Amino acid sequence: MTSATARTTANVVLASAAIAAAYVIVTTPPLRLLAGCATERWLGTRLPDYLVKEMRRAWMESAPAA
Repeated sequence: MTSATARTTANVVLASAAIAAAYVIVTTPPLRLLAGCATERWLGTRLPDYLVKEMRRAWMESAPAA
């Protein structure tokens, strides 16, 4: 098996597993609720942190060079 064939096979297996997991999560109400809560928590903590860092970086880059 060549490297390209192995990589393609691994990608197909990984994609199939992701699709199967997404199907199970979407069709199982408790898992769907858990996924929704986890997404809200992730967006509630990561997004504001990212925005603050980007604003700070933009502020520092816009400062006139001394």
